[in-house]
This record gives sequence, structure tokens and C-alpha cells, in this order.
Amino acid sequence: MSELLFSNAQRAEVLTQALPYIKRYVGRIVVIKYGGNAMVNEQLKQQVMEDIVLLWLIGVRVVLVHGGGPEISSRMQRLGKQPEFVDGLRVTDRETVDIVQMALAGKVNQSLVNLLGMKGGRAVGLSGIDGRMIAAKMKDERLGFVGQVTHVDIQPIMDLLGNGYIPVVSTIGADADGNVYNINGDTAAAYIAGALQAERMILMTDVCGILRDVNDPKSLISELTVDETRALYDNGVISGGMIPKADCCLTAIAQGVRNAVIMDGRVPHAILMELLTDEGAGTWIRGGN
Repeated sequence: MSELLFSNAQRAEVLTQALPYIKRYVGRIVVIKYGGNAMVNEQLKQQVMEDIVLLWLIGVRVVLVHGGGPEISSRMQRLGKQPEFVDGLRVTDRETVDIVQMALAGKVNQSLVNLLGMKGGRAVGLSGIDGRMIAAKMKDERLGFVGQVTHVDIQPIMDLLGNGYIPVVSTIGADADGNVYNINGDTAAAYIAGALQAERMILMTDVCGILRDVNDPKSLISELTVDETRALYDNGVISGGMIPKADCCLTAIAQGVRNAVIMDGRVPHAILMELLTDEGAGTWIRGGN
């Protein structure tokens, strides 16, 4: 067992190699969209929270945006409602939007805030309704109360960052008439990151990134420009479920995010690998051409 452990010198070397990356991100805003298997696997959840607290402790201004699809579906089923999806989006009637609000702004959000606190961080939960932070309108009548973001007021988030907290944001929004909307987590993260002019947006997913061959994990494309990403739509490399994720990255970059990453949230400590190593941990789409 002792042969597998780092020596003190090796630990020091790892920290030294991370120093240039730490200097790059200190004081910068990084938006992390958290969901998928990394959220439902308890061990991975612990590691993700540890990564976020470590980044916070070294001075990175982390904003955690989360989903909660499994919790919503579980609550619906307990109430006798069968989840229904159209084009990957949950059909959300008035009863379902109440369930979404309870699940996301309630249990899921507060459990993450609590876990970050247990790891030594200082976190505060927000929903998109707080401070009218996320304004939305109905995206498609077929989907019911599924929202399209129309505006993000970043002041509540900036107030928390300015006071040394980790904002934890659940992705619901509202319109001027008080209607509450369920908003896709990746989409909300893109608009929030754009409004914040974040240094980086990280989408944690259940795949390792954009693959040239969807059947070959070794075909991961580690780095792309915006134009190269668009070209991959044309030749069919970006297809299926990867289309909306790539769309969100391009949306974020178009609004001022410096770069965006699609990465596998199932890999332990993937966030630290992405931000603090040469190799990274997914597909990095950089702003510009």
C-alpha cells in the first residue's frame, strides 16, 4: 500500500505544476453545470463538492448551476404522474412545475449547499426566481411551462461572490405575470455564464466530450475553435444528444464566456483535472475562431 501513496516530494511537485493554472483562475469566475450521474452517485457527488471547495479556497469564484431530473421524476411518480419528454425536454404542466420548484429550489439545492458546507465551503442557495434573477417565457406550447431565458440579472450572484460565498443556482425562472418555468440546466448555465462574462463554463455530462466516432471513446476531440465546432454539425460528428450541449457552449461563448468545456462528470475529480492540468478532461471550445 505504501508504494501507491504519494511521497511528500511528489505532493509538492503536483502543487508546483498546478501553480500556473491556479494563478490563471484566481479571482476569475467559473460556472459549473452539475447534473447527470455525477449528481446521483454519492461518491462522485462528494468528490465534486470537494473539487468546488478546493477551487473556492484558492480564490476561484465558482458558481454552481444544477439540475435535478432524477429527483423530479421520482417525485412525479410518487404522485402518480408519468414523466413525459419531447426533444429531450420535460413536458411541464402546472402541477409538474410545482413539483419542479419543490425539487430543484428545495431538496436538491439545499442538499448541495449543506454538502458544500460540510466540506468546508460557504455556500448560499438561489433559485432563478430569487431577485427576479432569471426572466423567462414559454419556449413551446407543446412543453407547457418549460422556459426560454429572456434575461439574467446577475446582481444576486455577484452579491454572494463579493461576500465570499459559493452561489448554488437552481434552474427555474419566472415571467412578469408570475408564471414559473422549468428551464433546461445546460441552457440556464450558458445564459448565466454569459451574463457573468465567465472565464470558463464547464458542462458536466455523462459522456467524455465530443467524439469523432461516437462508438470510440479514444476519438475524443480535446480542443476546438467556434468555427471548427460549427463544422462538426455539418459533417454529422455533432449529432443527437450532443447537439444541445454544443449549442449551449456556443451560446455562452457568443455572450462573452472565454471558453467552454463539455466533460465527463463520472470521472473522479474531473473538474480539477480540467482546470489545473495540461491534459484537461473533456472537449474545450475556445472563444474566437
